[in-house]
Amino acid sequence: MNHATLIYNPVAGRRPARRAGEVRAAAEVLRHAGCHLDIVPTVRAGSAGDLAREAVRQGTQAIFVCGGDGTINEVVNGIAQGECALGILPGGTANIAAKDLGLPHHPVAAARVLARAVPRRIALGRVTWHLGNRNGVPEAPSPDQRYFLSVAGVGFDAYVVHRLAWNFKTALGVAAYAWEAIHQVGRYGFPRFACRNSQGEWRGTQALFQRTERYAGWFHLAPGGSLLNSRMQVCVFESSSPLRYVLYTSALALRQHLGLGDVHLVEGSHLACSAENPVRPVYVELDGELAGELPATFELVPDALTLLLPEAAGR
Repeated sequence: MNHATLIYNPVAGRRPARRAGEVRAAAEVLRHAGCHLDIVPTVRAGSAGDLAREAVRQGTQAIFVCGGDGTINEVVNGIAQGECALGILPGGTANIAAKDLGLPHHPVAAARVLARAVPRRIALGRVTWHLGNRNGVPEAPSPDQRYFLSVAGVGFDAYVVHRLAWNFKTALGVAAYAWEAIHQVGRYGFPRFACRNSQGEWRGTQALFQRTERYAGWFHLAPGGSLLNSRMQVCVFESSSPLRYVLYTSALALRQHLGLGDVHLVEGSHLACSAENPVRPVYVELDGELAGELPATFELVPDALTLLLPEAAGR
């Protein structure tokens, strides 16, 4: 990695005032390991992907990202299917990918680990949909596509992301998601949708497409899930009852959710999802950021990204 770029979100996480100092310290660790490193802050929501694409055009060989799952997702979409490697320096709210890889939560400690990183090609999830396709007629001239690294959510999960205020999320982190979910569970109408592939059909009010085992940073949703596996697992929750969602959450915390008769874990590399009532929006989130609405197709794309791993994980 003779030439690398460190992209960071200066307002990610709950300690943005410390972010610049941590980024400089992490950069020094990587430079000491032999990287010629440029530091580039994001300037607005969505700019990380543009910065990543520009860095690739300038010849960078690796991009380190210091931010949350949303900032990482933007960079992934800027470099997917290319040769540029991705290194994760945790610095956001949930940091699902970092937990999956066993990286230290502090960006400087993570930089020390990634200074001896092992590159590995991994699969990504990809979502394809027509913007404005709520009534069955696509308004966009061609399908829109986005990749996800860790998790994609459909239904109640994505609606919570849709409703969550940015400043509230920044102040409280994962707790903000929990509070917003409690606030919305009695207000959300739980519109139903169906996910289909050649093996069958599953109907519900929430579906979580997992590349990692963890969901929301802490819940162990999909046993055996890992960024290093070429698989995608989908957990579908059937009920439209707010009280049932309280039970779902309790069962998730106890890792007993798969024992419930209306929760299904499906493994598949390609599923098409559509709302039962096309006039009611069903939202989609990717790596914790709102991305669009159903209908959409979810698929696994092998050999899509070079990820920098800790030595122990890369063996």
